[in-house]
Amino acid sequence: MSGVDERETPRDPERPLEGEPFTGNPLPPAPEQAPTDGSGRVDSGWPTTPAEIPLDGPLGPQADEPPPRPAPQAHRHSRNPVDRLTRRLPDPLRVIVDWAVTIIGAVAIVLLVKAYVVNPYRIPSSSMEPTLHCAQPASGCEARFSDRVLANRFIYHLRDPRRGEIVVFDTPDAARVKCGAGGTFVKRLIGLPGETVEVRLRRGEGYVFVNGRELDESYIEPGRRSTEEFGPVKVPANGYFMMGDNRSQSCDSREWGSVPRDNLIGKVFATYWPPNRISLR
Repeated sequence: MSGVDERETPRDPERPLEGEPFTGNPLPPAPEQAPTDGSGRVDSGWPTTPAEIPLDGPLGPQADEPPPRPAPQAHRHSRNPVDRLTRRLPDPLRVIVDWAVTIIGAVAIVLLVKAYVVNPYRIPSSSMEPTLHCAQPASGCEARFSDRVLANRFIYHLRDPRRGEIVVFDTPDAARVKCGAGGTFVKRLIGLPGETVEVRLRRGEGYVFVNGRELDESYIEPGRRSTEEFGPVKVPANGYFMMGDNRSQSCDSREWGSVPRDNLIGKVFATYWPPNRISLR
């Protein structure tokens, strides 16, 4: 039987015996305790889960990608003829030309509208009172301001004039002599081409008859009818018989005859001034 106790742990040859000097390699120092995040896990300071890795940061999937280049913009050619004609001019001169073209174009549009579409007119006399007011202190006028009306200048190019419409027309030559006024008149259309017009008195007031039938004139107020008989007269084939609503103070077709079709300017369709008189007709 051996004299060595097999239960004894074998001695490490690098570990010195008691009393012998240490000649082996020193043990590495013990690592310091790493801080934890409170749950027992070691907090190393580095992201450990996908949710903690920033997408745009140095560890994100785009970290190594270069910044995107701006998309090239297509060069568009202006279809504006002014821009094309002035593209070689300095910017200040181009601005001046652009403004000049804009102003001239606006003025041209206004003139075209006035000449062919709509034109404003002022009521200068009392011949259409109280339907259309004129300004005091002129004789027979009832308002402080004259009514301003708009006339549709193209409607009679599309259809024939109709009885009862208020019409703006160029003054016939005979009217300049009889009424002492020219320019444009505003009257109501009473007789159409080929019709017979007359005024008959009833209890001292004149009532209009067309082709022997009394004309319903609800727009005539009591006391505004004429006090003299007229006619009968036949309207020419190309003429229109005009009368004012204020019959006793209206110089109209009873004095100077019918208005030729070519003299008609347009139909009054609205009053736009003063504000309390704004209305459509």
